Amino acid sequence: MNNGFLDLSPWATVAYTLILTHITIAAVTIFLHRHQAHRTLTLNPVVSHFFRFWLWLTTGMITREWVAVHRKHHAKCESDEDPHSPQVLGLRKVLWRGAELYRREASREETREQYGKGAPDDWIERHLYTPYNFVGIVLMLVINLALLGPVGVAVWAVQMVWIPFWAAGVINGVGHYVGYRKFQSPDASTNIVPWGIVIGGEELHNNHHAFPNSARFSSRWWEFDLGWFYIRLLSLLGLARIKRVAPRPAKLVPGEGNIDAEAVRAVINARYQVLAGYGRDVLKRVYREELRRRKSDRSLKARFRQARSLLLREERLLDEGSQRTLQQVFEESQALKTAYQFRKRLQSIWQSAAGPDQVRTALQEWCRQAEATGIEALQRFARQLGGYRLRDA
Repeated sequence: MNNGFLDLSPWATVAYTLILTHITIAAVTIFLHRHQAHRTLTLNPVVSHFFRFWLWLTTGMITREWVAVHRKHHAKCESDEDPHSPQVLGLRKVLWRGAELYRREASREETREQYGKGAPDDWIERHLYTPYNFVGIVLMLVINLALLGPVGVAVWAVQMVWIPFWAAGVINGVGHYVGYRKFQSPDASTNIVPWGIVIGGEELHNNHHAFPNSARFSSRWWEFDLGWFYIRLLSLLGLARIKRVAPRPAKLVPGEGNIDAEAVRAVINARYQVLAGYGRDVLKRVYREELRRRKSDRSLKARFRQARSLLLREERLLDEGSQRTLQQVFEESQALKTAYQFRKRLQSIWQSAAGPDQVRTALQEWCRQAEATGIEALQRFARQLGGYRLRDA
């Protein structure tokens, strides 16, 4: 049997396949996602073109189309205009038909025009990569057949489904449906697992949505972003320049203080972390206290338990049934209703697009009114808010 030029053993063929698909993952996360879509780093022209050429060979994706669809996803996240939200379309559809959703959105000229600005538009893009994107994947098939023999067809098939499944399906689907959330970003994004290895760091999807302009997706010492490791390596070799990274998690300095300019900067830059802290230190504590007070009423306790996860969800993502459940709980607990409303008011402060002085005034007034509620957890959080600081990135 002809095993091709390399004459690889079965295990060596598996290793060959994993190496090639991993290079493709690296090209997507470093070149398409962080470099092209979000401009969080610059790449040496040789490195940039290698990634572009590799994606032409292994996916047939057109850079401008991918960038446009992804930027629209961020701009319209979890709305009817989001190209691939499982909150709108359902997890099954996005997981198994993610590539189809991508192609449908990429075919729209208005999407490409509005969101695809700045993508490569040189001679080779206009005359080869874009009009003949199918040629690359055919060439990849020929290369695999020459190197591996007939088994090269199976390897090529794995390469062709790798990105549609892991990126278009898993990240766009599971990454907005299942997992943990460190930041209360205004969407349903999740971190699938804390170690971003298989998909090059894209597993840390909630971190990315909280700080989309950051080249680094990991935010805690125990999280690992393989794509960031490669970017740091390219940077050390002079082949990449990192433009922006998310601030390190904000921390509370000892004691309590008034809202000053440094606290305003910390709250604005780490707003999703502040919101997560509010959920943990205020909403969850108030919820537990209110639940304990009603321990003798089984039907009421059941209703409270239904509302537990809803308290931390973005309000616009709640369906009518969920909203009704929350409303019923709020009718039973004024304290929980107040804590929930103060969360919404805190969000509105940084969504107002006001200047630092106006934000400072608004936060001071928020803290003053929070103190007047008599809710201990809320009062404690308000006193601590002035102590927020940013660590160096």
